[in-house]
Amino acid sequence: MKNNYDVVVIGAGPAGAIASSRLLQAGLSVLVIEKMEFPRFVIGESLLPQCMNYLEKADLLDCVKDLKSQVKSGVVFYHENERCDFLFKDKYTEGWDYTYQVKRAEFDHALIKEVEKKGANVTFKSEVTDVKTSKESQFVYYTDGEGVKHEINCRFVIDASGYGRVLPRLFDLEIPSDLTSRGAIFTHLVDDKRTDQAAENIFVNAFNNNSAWVWSIPFSDGTSSVGVVGNDEFIKEISEDSGDKFQEIVRTFPGLDGRYAESKFLFEPKTILGYSIGIKQLHGEGFVLCGNSTEFLDPIFSSGVMFALASGSEAADLVVKELSGEKVDWDKEYDEFLLHGVSVFRSYVDAWYNGNLHTIIFEEDGQEDFKRQICSVLAGYVWDMSNPFVKKHKNLLKTLAKVIEIR
Repeated sequence: MKNNYDVVVIGAGPAGAIASSRLLQAGLSVLVIEKMEFPRFVIGESLLPQCMNYLEKADLLDCVKDLKSQVKSGVVFYHENERCDFLFKDKYTEGWDYTYQVKRAEFDHALIKEVEKKGANVTFKSEVTDVKTSKESQFVYYTDGEGVKHEINCRFVIDASGYGRVLPRLFDLEIPSDLTSRGAIFTHLVDDKRTDQAAENIFVNAFNNNSAWVWSIPFSDGTSSVGVVGNDEFIKEISEDSGDKFQEIVRTFPGLDGRYAESKFLFEPKTILGYSIGIKQLHGEGFVLCGNSTEFLDPIFSSGVMFALASGSEAADLVVKELSGEKVDWDKEYDEFLLHGVSVFRSYVDAWYNGNLHTIIFEEDGQEDFKRQICSVLAGYVWDMSNPFVKKHKNLLKTLAKVIEIR
């Protein structure tokens, strides 16, 4: 393997794959360094329609379609015995009205293998140990799966290392999140009691006074991902004794109608605690962060993969621009773009946990236009400034919820 590349991408997940594909489309040489061996299990299995735009732009959509994953046409919310369906075909913003629910081991592997076919060099089971950046050139040091150490010279580094957060750790960029510390417990199970088309979409049910929620994400092979999100103490509690309380929640929860009452769990429930984290900066001299290396909010609206694809695509396009000699205003062209999208979803995360969103979406009278606009946000179209629920996201949800409560 050669020691000089235009760009080194750290991480072979969705952010790294899409960034690499965009770089290759521009004729740049790319080395992808991935710590894990693929395929590997990871959570975050329900995509948003906005993802389809980025996959198509990077010429990666066909390999995703070939997986024949479960089509996702919307989302079902359930709360206090009330149900609300959002169908993406009814959204306010023009664009894709469907996406997929994917097993991430298959999805991520398909993306990076396609990128490898397109010309990227990919090294798995390889750990980045140091990175040195400057105006002139960048150096990346890594150890491969056989213990051999490598020094790579490149023109730019893209950190798409996800929860590994390589550059944030090496450059001391991490800061605590101002969100409540939450965790999740989850597994896959046999799902042989689906009753209708709606049962093929993601199902989300809030409980414990909106402080916790359960998800059900069906896959095309007759299995489903199920999980519970809540504050760290609650997740620890229901994780005890091999997750007995977690299993009880999944098997008896209102709205699922006993769908998983006798289903076989396919692996021991896994737990993640304190998943939200912040970052001091998104870019620096010779490097940029994308995907979960930046900021991870909350899994409630399945925005993680969408932000991974959006940030990876935008970062790569700006790297191409800079390496071709053009001036890039990273603060405006990258930070403002990405942080706007994160800020929109942050407002919806807050509105979910404080109950304002429930007040709005479960109100039946005269809310159809509002629901169409909210549906666009749920589909990932958070950069459509013609949508009032995007443009005025900080105040509109709170104001509308108060109006409904007074009425």
